[in-house]
Amino acid sequence: MPVIRHPFTRNRYDLVDGAIEVTDGDGRSGRFRFDGSWISGEIREADPQLCNWIGGKRALSHRISETS
Repeated sequence: MPVIRHPFTRNRYDLVDGAIEVTDGDGRSGRFRFDGSWISGEIREADPQLCNWIGGKRALSHRISETS
């Protein structure tokens, strides 16, 4: 399960059951879509960039290319 901490708020961003769960240091949490829009919970704001990093599509690196 991918996890990342926000560098400023130190909130934890987890991928849980197809949604992003954000938890703060006081134990409050909220659930968000991959674009950062709120679904439920006490926390109503999330960083959309981190939500996308955790839950968005994975792309191959531009540094990796297939050659024949």
